[in-house]
Amino acid sequence: MRRRRAVAAAGAVSAGLLVLSACDKPTPLSTITVGSSSVSAEATCGGEGGALKPADITKCLKDEDIKSISVDPDETVRFGVDPEVADERWTILMNGQPLTEDSNKTYRTIPGSVFFNAQYGAQGDSTLVSIKAGDGKKDSQAVTGLWSFKLKKDD
Repeated sequence: MRRRRAVAAAGAVSAGLLVLSACDKPTPLSTITVGSSSVSAEATCGGEGGALKPADITKCLKDEDIKSISVDPDETVRFGVDPEVADERWTILMNGQPLTEDSNKTYRTIPGSVFFNAQYGAQGDSTLVSIKAGDGKKDSQAVTGLWSFKLKKDD
């Protein structure tokens, strides 16, 4: 009887380890906060350390299945990244173009009005904003991950 329980317990542990080994480690999160609302997401592309190919980046920037948040142009938009993303250096893209210089901080703020101002390349009442992680070298062109969000104008 004891042997049966030991075999059953060993089988249960083995099955549990098998299930755990099948799980992928989640990519780091990126968060956008406006007022008391926030939205977080795992990487839209990459986020696991390896460099992305330019074609993958272009395809990723066209992805429509992304989270959105309403932005009052008078509010401040806060961007936050996990420390491992900050260690790789990151920048904020607006409609695929750099909006900020790369940084190794975990937190940045930008006035909401920027995202709807034609002077900065905004078009209409929504803007694609992406967080681009690099390879840890200042001003490097290597991209290791993209986190994309849609900002919708809220009057």
